[in-house]
Amino acid sequence: MTAMPTLFISHGGPNIVTDDSPAREYLRTLSELLPAKPKAIVIVSAHFETDGVAVVTDPNPCMIYDFGGFAPELYKMIYPAKGDPALAERVFKRLEKAGLSPHTYEKRGYDHGTWTPLLLAFPDADIPVVQVSIDPKRDAAWHYALGTALAGLRDEGILLVGSGHITHNLRAFFSIMRNGAAADPVLAGKVDAFTGWFAEKFAAGDRDAILHWKELAPFPAENHPTDEHLMPIFFAYGAAGDGGKAERVHASKQMGFFAFDSYLFR
Repeated sequence: MTAMPTLFISHGGPNIVTDDSPAREYLRTLSELLPAKPKAIVIVSAHFETDGVAVVTDPNPCMIYDFGGFAPELYKMIYPAKGDPALAERVFKRLEKAGLSPHTYEKRGYDHGTWTPLLLAFPDADIPVVQVSIDPKRDAAWHYALGTALAGLRDEGILLVGSGHITHNLRAFFSIMRNGAAADPVLAGKVDAFTGWFAEKFAAGDRDAILHWKELAPFPAENHPTDEHLMPIFFAYGAAGDGGKAERVHASKQMGFFAFDSYLFR
């Protein structure tokens, strides 16, 4: 069996499901990047934050509409994919063996970092999903280690996904959206510098630089005032295993500066 690649997705707001955009079209064709239909999906969402790492064992996750001010239809959408308690237990044991002291959630629904990209990529909802949390107080190396601990699951046809955002300056985003103004070209340039730096370092396989992004990447605070939405990229990178190669499979922007880069690792 060919090992599954791993994915990092910039998931956008919940309206990515309904509004035409290049990022939406990319997610709708995402499954075409894979060698086969996944047997299961293990996903890390930036919207699932815990102290340490948690694994969801819920066999029937409900929906979490963790957003406000969007179209009413988004609050009625359901992604009915089942959980997989047996796989969740295996994920837990791998994390435990790696010394990461995991804990479990018996009940936890799908937040929009999980259900919106999966609804677009796998609309039949017939692939079981296991959710794993991030810890926003931990760094890139710690989240990379989460991925490394689960890398062996790829050989079983299990897709490992990190769902976050390559840039996530919401203050700037909402200010521009509400005022109807054009993006500040200075800010747009800082976004380009940041995303270009990641593309360059991934292409070079410079893992040390990537894991020290906060010290080495240009304009980290302007692109990530808080770190949680970038942590899933390090999970996906680690999950590809030692020597994992990165390919930037999508790059687009909203309002000229809010970037939607996504990566495939193998």
